[in-house]
Amino acid sequence: MKLKGAQIIIETLIEQGAKTVFGYPGGQVIDIYDALYMAQDRIRHIITAHEQGASHAADGFARATGEVGVVIATSGPGATNLVTGIATAYLDSIPLVAITGNVPNSLIGRDSFQEVDITGVTMPITKHNFFVKSIDELAPTIREAFRIAKSGRPGPVLVDIPKDVQQAVCEYEAAPVVEKAAVPEVNMDAIAEAVKLIAASEKPYIYIGGGAITDDAGEEIQALADKIDAPIGCTMMGLSAVPTDNPRWLGMEGMHGHYASSIAQNEADLIITAGCRFSDRGTGNVSKYARNAKIIHIDIDASELNKNIKAHLGLTGSMKKILAALCEAVEAKQLPEWQARISELKAYTAELERQGDEITPFTAIDAIMEAAENAGDDIIVATDVGQHQMWAAQRFDFKSSRTFISSGGLGTMGFGLGAAIGAATATGKKTVLITGDGSFGMNLNELATAVTNQTPVVVFVMNNGVLGMVRQWQTLFFDKHYSNTTLQRKTDFVKLAEAFGLPAFRVGQIPGQTCPKACDACSNMDSCIGTLDELKAVLKKAFEVKGPVLVDCTIDCDAFVLPMLPPGGSIDDIIVDPTAKK
Repeated sequence: MKLKGAQIIIETLIEQGAKTVFGYPGGQVIDIYDALYMAQDRIRHIITAHEQGASHAADGFARATGEVGVVIATSGPGATNLVTGIATAYLDSIPLVAITGNVPNSLIGRDSFQEVDITGVTMPITKHNFFVKSIDELAPTIREAFRIAKSGRPGPVLVDIPKDVQQAVCEYEAAPVVEKAAVPEVNMDAIAEAVKLIAASEKPYIYIGGGAITDDAGEEIQALADKIDAPIGCTMMGLSAVPTDNPRWLGMEGMHGHYASSIAQNEADLIITAGCRFSDRGTGNVSKYARNAKIIHIDIDASELNKNIKAHLGLTGSMKKILAALCEAVEAKQLPEWQARISELKAYTAELERQGDEITPFTAIDAIMEAAENAGDDIIVATDVGQHQMWAAQRFDFKSSRTFISSGGLGTMGFGLGAAIGAATATGKKTVLITGDGSFGMNLNELATAVTNQTPVVVFVMNNGVLGMVRQWQTLFFDKHYSNTTLQRKTDFVKLAEAFGLPAFRVGQIPGQTCPKACDACSNMDSCIGTLDELKAVLKKAFEVKGPVLVDCTIDCDAFVLPMLPPGGSIDDIIVDPTAKK
């Protein structure tokens, strides 16, 4: 049948399995939005408050489901507003297809109104991008975009479509959902080499990243750990791949990782790495990283092997299949001395993380978990970026995969609310956004989106009146020169939320507003912080709300994320007590 290009776009999205898309209309995509109107019974469109919010929502949708997220924006500023969201997805290997409109072919290169070379702009932050010159290329290009986005190491793909292509008419014939590109078969010779390394190891450590979630390899990881008597640690992106109640689980390692996980990795004689890229936040000073360990590196992307850390053995392909083959080939072993050391490290970590009965970042997160459990909610946790992100990564108990949604590689402040909306939309699950007052202020306009759609998002603001992570660095490494990190904003998040149309609660007083002193000079910020019983009562009410709700909770501006490896430092420099750092 003959269809306009705009109709072909929508029909192709539907044929490729897209049920929900996020975006914002404009002049160069008005034909696409007309086609969306005509197909609204078959595909849902959610308009956000800003294109960046739409890109983060599509990203959160993809992270929560493993499906390709889709976002639509008009030309010029609409397209450039997607850039941060596209880069966020690229650095975290998230499958995303961005559809942008552009001026007609006849006006390309003439500095036309709202013309931007968005393919040129996004070339470094996409797996691939396309400029569709002819309507004959349109459907095949969108299908190829989906194939690329979800194949191998996933990532974002942009398709830029001039307006005349959207308006032209062409024959359209539906096609099947595109399959992922084939991955290399398991190299059994490499498996045999890995088996030898494991057999010789007395202190093995399994280290997983986001690729383990992408390939749904959690069961294989746990099975291998059980067979070779190894603990399991992860990057931040690997959180939720393995349930945190697994007795072998040590948690996140690296700059702000759990003490037990980081120390165990440092003491290991063999590190089996699956789906992580050895970024600087994970390794610290690479010359001192895992000095006593041999490394087996498993990744879908061969370019990651030996890029940051030299591996003794690299295996490329499906992590799920490689780990299954390894588990089948190795002999079971027991390592009582190694397990005794792991128990010591876990006990010391528990002591470091012991909490009292006042509101701290950890007790606040404990209260959220308790409220969710009491409400019977199977929740997803999203975060923005900063101290709150690390506290959530350190403390939250994850029971199933794809329940932690956070910007890792790019570290995008303002990511959280859009991503939480996308995750909740995709799954129907209540999604808790743990954020800070700094990050939340960047894209809080998306509260309008949550209210309009009655998206079940609980926004929990850890409000300390400062940019906490930078302030922590300024405290430890810059002689407490608090340059532009004490915000002292007068924003009342509760009143703001109510103005957007959602219920909101406050625990404590607004930092720097109700207190007569600025936070930097305040010797008694405790007077601004509420009680733990008050917080629990508020969270009970918040979880009873069906749609979006906000909780503004004051925390200490000098609460630190610990342990910490100093920038450029190594495990030798780990900080567990800030008072000992001069």
